[in-house]
Amino acid sequence: MESMEIPVLDFNVYELGKADVSAANLEKLSKELRRAFTEVGFVYLKNTGINQEEVENVMRVSKKFFCLPEDMKKPFSRGSFSCNLNHGWVSVENESLNPRRPGDLKEAYNITSLTADNWPSEGVEDFRDAQVSFFLRCKELSLRVLRLMALGLGLDSEVFISAHKHIGSDVSATTLRSLYYPPVNSTCVKDNQLRCGEHSDYGSMTLLFQSPESGLQVLNRAGEFISAPSIPGTVLINIADLMQRWTSDVYVSAVHRVLLPPAGDASTRQSLAFFVHPDDEAIISCCDGSDKYPPIKSLDYLLSRFNDSYVQKQNVV
Repeated sequence: MESMEIPVLDFNVYELGKADVSAANLEKLSKELRRAFTEVGFVYLKNTGINQEEVENVMRVSKKFFCLPEDMKKPFSRGSFSCNLNHGWVSVENESLNPRRPGDLKEAYNITSLTADNWPSEGVEDFRDAQVSFFLRCKELSLRVLRLMALGLGLDSEVFISAHKHIGSDVSATTLRSLYYPPVNSTCVKDNQLRCGEHSDYGSMTLLFQSPESGLQVLNRAGEFISAPSIPGTVLINIADLMQRWTSDVYVSAVHRVLLPPAGDASTRQSLAFFVHPDDEAIISCCDGSDKYPPIKSLDYLLSRFNDSYVQKQNVV
C-alpha cells in the first residue's frame, strides 16, 4: 500500500446472509482488514450484502425530512427524548466536531433508540421503517467486521462482539446518523468554517455510506489528508477512539473532515454513518493485558466527547 490510498476489499465470502464460512476465508479476510486498518486506518468493503438501492432509499427518506420547514423538525430535536439524550435532530451549526472551528454546516438525525415514542411521520410516512430496517442491517454487518477484527489480532473471535450485545437497545449508544449538508453560500461562510470539522469518532468503528458529492478527506498514516470519494456499492469503515484504546494503538482511530464545496457549487451532500459503540456499561481495557490506557466505561467516554462537541451549543449532557 505504498500510495497510502484507501484499499477496497471484497467481502463476498462473508457477506450478509452467508453462513458456514470457512476458517481459511475468515483468516484471509481478517488479515487483509488488519493491514488496511494498521496501514491506512480506513477501508472500503464491497459485496457486503447491503446494496446501493437500500442506501439510496434511506437517503431519499432522510432528505424528505431535512427539507421540511424548521418548525416541523424542532419537535424531534436531540435532547428532547427521554429514552436517549443523543437521539433526534441536530440543526445546522449546532455541533462543532472540531471545537476550535465555528459550527459545522450540516444537519443530522440520530437514530440511537429504536423504541423512541415520537417519530417524524407528516410528509415522511416511511421514515421510521426505513431507518430502523437499515439500522438492523448495519448492526449485522458490524458484528461480522468486529469478529474479523478480533481474529486479525489473534484474539478470540467473540472478544469484541461480547461487548456489543445490546446494539439497538437503550443501553447501547450505537447510532445510525443521517447527515445532510445543505447548499453553501460561500459569501456567508465564517472564517475556518467547514461542512464538518476534523475529528475522530468516539466508539469502536464507523460504517459510512456517501452520496456522490465529494468533500470527505481522511488523514492517512503519513499525516496527509487524502480524498475518500463515494464508491457506489461499498461501505467505508474506519476505526474509532475506544477501539484504539482497546487494542493499545494497533488499530488507530482515523481523523477525517468534510470540506466546503468549491465556490459556486450549490450541490447538497448526504451520508449515512453507523457509529458502533460498545454497550454503555462495557469496561474498555487494553486487550493485550497492558496498561497503556486505563480502563474506562464506554458511556463515560462517550459523554465526555459529547461535552466537547456541544458544550457551547446546548446543554444536552
